[in-house]
Amino acid sequence: MGNPEVVDPRTRAGYVLDVEDPFPGPELDRRLWLPHHLPQWSSRASSAARYRLDGGHLRLLIEDGQPPWCPEFDDHVRVSSLQTGVRSGPVGSRDGQHRFSAEAVVREAQDDLRLYTPRYGFFELRARVTDDPSTMCAFWMIGVEDRPERSAEICICEIFGRDVGPGSASVGMGVHPFGDPAITDEFAARPVPIDAREFHVYAAEWTPSHVAFFVDGELVTVVGQSPGYPMQFMLGIYAFPGPDGVLPPAAAAREFVVDWFRGYRRGAP
Repeated sequence: MGNPEVVDPRTRAGYVLDVEDPFPGPELDRRLWLPHHLPQWSSRASSAARYRLDGGHLRLLIEDGQPPWCPEFDDHVRVSSLQTGVRSGPVGSRDGQHRFSAEAVVREAQDDLRLYTPRYGFFELRARVTDDPSTMCAFWMIGVEDRPERSAEICICEIFGRDVGPGSASVGMGVHPFGDPAITDEFAARPVPIDAREFHVYAAEWTPSHVAFFVDGELVTVVGQSPGYPMQFMLGIYAFPGPDGVLPPAAAAREFVVDWFRGYRRGAP
């Protein structure tokens, strides 16, 4: 791999399988996934994911006529997303995970729910994205945020439809600090020679010293810093409207199709 500190993602030496979801259907595994997007800033009803499970795949969808998930604080963005934990303070407070807007306050309080919130490990997803230019698909992690500084983000992949072509895609990777003073923003959209409309494996190794990012078993970049607290997963598709708040006609199906998700932890040497 050219870096002795970075795992070989093909062998995952030193790691053991912790969780796996091949999305066999017909129901979502609610022991692992909450089918809502940051419901504390909106509501569980408004943030409910649109999805289907069929043929061993999870299909996260933006459907015609789907309303914005949080028009008070996120304009007219539509979202269908799953997450592996949630928590918030009381209604009216500013205490909640991933407070993406300075105006956001809790609209619907959430009990502390930690379905899968590891600290360090190796994580991978096999998925394909849409090339619709109004959409973005992402697989990312956020701090559980039981304290405000435990709020950094690890973005394993973020792919805008406008950046997808037959032989190349720009894949966003890196870390964002949000309220974590120990993390410096280190994120970039990196060109990767793939057709992201086909299935590919996006992965990250998260250790106390670094986060390494891979596509199809090839190392793309390493960030030499690391959040040091439990984090949860976010898996979603987002659609961005025009200035009038209306989604443009879809150039392709607005869907994020996931084949499987796996999480590994450090095992016995």
